[in-house]
Amino acid sequence: MHDAENGRVAEAVAAARMRQRMKPKDPEATELLGLVLFRAGEVEQAIHFLRRGVELLPREPIHHHNLANVLLRVGRVKEAIETWNAALAIDPTLTLAWMGLATGHLAADDTAKAIEAGERGLALAPDWMDLVRNHSNSLACAGRIEDAIALLRAFLARHPGHVDLRSNLLLNLQYRSHDPAVVLAEHRAFGAGLPSPQPPPRTELAGRRFRVGLLSSDLRSHSVGHFAEAIMAHAPVDTEVVVFACSPVDGRSDAATTRFRTLAAGWHDVVTLGPDALDATIRGERIDALLELNAHSSGSRLTGLARKPAPVIVSAIGYPDTTGLPAVDARIVDSITDPPGAEARCTERLVRLDPCFLCYAPPADAPEPAMPGDDVPITFGSFNNALKLAPETLEAWAGAMNAVPQARLLLKSPGLADPSVQAGLRHRMQAAGIDPARVEFIGFAADRLAHLRLYERMHIALDTFPYNGTTTTCEALWMGVPVITMLGDRHAARVSGSLLHAAGLDRWIAPSAPHFARIAADLAGDRASLATWRHSLRDRLRASPLLDAAAYATRLHAALRDLYSQAR
Repeated sequence: MHDAENGRVAEAVAAARMRQRMKPKDPEATELLGLVLFRAGEVEQAIHFLRRGVELLPREPIHHHNLANVLLRVGRVKEAIETWNAALAIDPTLTLAWMGLATGHLAADDTAKAIEAGERGLALAPDWMDLVRNHSNSLACAGRIEDAIALLRAFLARHPGHVDLRSNLLLNLQYRSHDPAVVLAEHRAFGAGLPSPQPPPRTELAGRRFRVGLLSSDLRSHSVGHFAEAIMAHAPVDTEVVVFACSPVDGRSDAATTRFRTLAAGWHDVVTLGPDALDATIRGERIDALLELNAHSSGSRLTGLARKPAPVIVSAIGYPDTTGLPAVDARIVDSITDPPGAEARCTERLVRLDPCFLCYAPPADAPEPAMPGDDVPITFGSFNNALKLAPETLEAWAGAMNAVPQARLLLKSPGLADPSVQAGLRHRMQAAGIDPARVEFIGFAADRLAHLRLYERMHIALDTFPYNGTTTTCEALWMGVPVITMLGDRHAARVSGSLLHAAGLDRWIAPSAPHFARIAADLAGDRASLATWRHSLRDRLRASPLLDAAAYATRLHAALRDLYSQAR
């Protein structure tokens, strides 16, 4: 697999095919070909040869594991779980299979079984980093964020050099309130564990175009895609954008990715590249300013940026905090998300892209906004990730529910398809003062159109704290639903405030929980105004800076050039 790991996929496939043809009944050669084909994106062929490898050596559990891993990656979850169980029936000490089984159950929305499988694996290999990370994800998805954080911190206390796991810890810390000094120290510890920057020299721009790199795992049908489009679609004529895409290999085409490809001056699929190969690929394109859109969120490639493969590196959109990486020069924020003094919490320079650090591209196929029926009780709602339902959120929501005693609450999140997650959330809601009988849970919608139509059941959207919604806030507004937020004390807790301000909707930004409840009661008490908002919000957004893609791109690309001119 050495060739494939270094990006020479075609050569690796050719070599594996030749070996398998020479030894068609050799299970190892057949297995290898299946794995290399998967790396090359030839998914169905990969599954064929991996199944053949299992048939040739049915008592080899690792062959079952490799097949299950590919099945899961392409969404065939039930088959993957069955295959991992087959591997464990052969060898119950195969920790790879326990981790795979945990991942499979998590994908099947069964966190209880995922946690059980993770615990079985950790009993065999308590210091295996990948399994610890996997188990922490299961705990977090079950709503046990504090347990996930404790597990990660305990491992890092024993093995402080594992920067990937520290990145996982940093993301989990965003979902709850913690001492800002501690959070900053954790981010600095991440950067301290990586190589020092060795940037390429800055060259003069005279006579050439400015080259912007875009590194992201989310240039597809993903929340980040709604905010990245303006960067490419409205780049200045003297600028070219080269994409380094690290989207998961899942064998599915994506219309959004196809559109992004048409906007790019160059495109590199880098998901299989290790840190050194990623660094070399970016350097090879002679990028002037690199925008990375993940930081410590899922799909992070910060370790590949540690040596600073471009003269300027900027973090934007995907993560609501500092990176902690010395190679990152700046973060894109605004004066609401990061008011003066916020620099004390960051390792980068803050570039305030006022009036808003984001520009929203609404879904082109969104249905027209429609109100719930006149006989429907006032329905508050949130389609934010259930991970964001922190104690502060539930307390603020309880105030709103108490202020409107007949109101209902509609929640939608993929995690809520899991009965055990629902049960845990009901318990926490009851403790916060929300009657679970007034709450409806939805896990999935059939597609994006069905998801957007669910806003027709909601009168008012309630934001989450200390980690606000972003796409969900914009999406609700686009569907004509007022969003109430509460301005917090950090970037993650001020994003919705920035979005509402950019749309001219400061009236729905509360300074405190009592004000939050008061705004909710005032909105709920005036159905006529809710109907007016339902049919006017979309036009308001169209006329606001929040959707002015050309102006946003002008500001962003000017900021990148300024940073480049100041680079040493």
